[in-house]
Amino acid sequence: MPDDAKTMPRASRRGLMQASGLSALGVALGGAGAPGYPAPSRMDTGGVEGGRVTFPNWRGQAEPEPPPPPAPLPPGERVGYAIVGLGRLSLEEILPAFGACRQSRPVALVSGSPEKAAVVARQYGIPDSSVLGYDNFEDLRQLREVRAVYIVLPNGMHREYTERAAAIGKHVLCEKPMANTPEEAQAMVEACARAGVKLMVAYRCQYEPHSRAAIRLVRFGELGKLRFIHATNVQSNGPGPQWRYAKALAGGGALPDIGLYCLNATRYLTGEEPVEVSAQMQSPAGDPRFAEVEESMDFRLRFPSGIVAQCVTSYGAFQDKTLRLLFENGLAEIPDAFAYRGQRLFVSRKAGEIIERQERVIARKNQFATEIDHFSERLRAGEAPHTPGEEGLQDQRLMAALYRAATEGRPVEVPSPERRTRGPEPAEG
Repeated sequence: MPDDAKTMPRASRRGLMQASGLSALGVALGGAGAPGYPAPSRMDTGGVEGGRVTFPNWRGQAEPEPPPPPAPLPPGERVGYAIVGLGRLSLEEILPAFGACRQSRPVALVSGSPEKAAVVARQYGIPDSSVLGYDNFEDLRQLREVRAVYIVLPNGMHREYTERAAAIGKHVLCEKPMANTPEEAQAMVEACARAGVKLMVAYRCQYEPHSRAAIRLVRFGELGKLRFIHATNVQSNGPGPQWRYAKALAGGGALPDIGLYCLNATRYLTGEEPVEVSAQMQSPAGDPRFAEVEESMDFRLRFPSGIVAQCVTSYGAFQDKTLRLLFENGLAEIPDAFAYRGQRLFVSRKAGEIIERQERVIARKNQFATEIDHFSERLRAGEAPHTPGEEGLQDQRLMAALYRAATEGRPVEVPSPERRTRGPEPAEG
């Protein structure tokens, strides 16, 4: 070894080695590492393409390729929402979901409780000037950062606040069910159309990955033709008073609250509209909770292709939210299909001499974040959402027919909607 190399400081010798060896490799690969360390390869650092960071696939061919990293919009470019109503759903699910959103952010609150609104505003960094009450709801007009409102109020209040939002030029994302009656839903659609604002109903299951996979099973015919649907959404409700037991606020009992998930699923899975419905209602005698609304309903829908759906919904049975699709050549099941989380998809069919039941592992997403971002994406593009007001209106008409069928004790024919009820399909992935 040369004498000067023997006396060279250790750090300098390391720098010389890097310059002549590893650093040269890094330069050849286009990497740029931290001073004093080997330069990384592009496989590790990725690069920028089309305004977003991407990485080459680092896994072997036997492994699934990982998804690209999220590419959220800068906060100032996201669609701003005013959350109208700070009940359980808003505080337990919707506001936390904005943390997973990439195109949306909460910027204002509307509540009848100033004390509660102040606490929530501090939690989510919303200024006091953007916290309103129901009496000064129209002051949202002056908040330019508010582009849309998310109405999370009891069903009977949806029409009023949709119309008030439309009148001040704000787009509307409305929780389901859309309203108490078909007439109210029709008025909401017309009010938003007159004002030139978009109206979307928050049918989160239509954006949930396992439900999207079930739709593809039906559309692509992997298991042959779909023949029957069994949908169950039941839960054991607690004591009153609750707004769900008041007809003026809820519109009905188990059917519009949780049975609607079953009803809507039969429509989006088949891609058809029922031509006939029948139903039976039950409520326990003497229970004051169900003096105005039904406890339970089981109902049947017949579709033009011959598909038959059997649905059960109740406030009086242990929680079950299962969806089963019976095909010619197999069976698909989604336990917890209508829950906020926990979905799984199982497919059963013949494999040789045995019946094989396999789970299709699908990456989960926050359903509320997915639906909110869908609306934001469509607002930014100036396009109709996948579940516009017409989708909610059709369900209101069908629920009215189901109540009539249950009351009269006979099947009721239902006309097809005059036009398509859904907008373009949501983006996959």
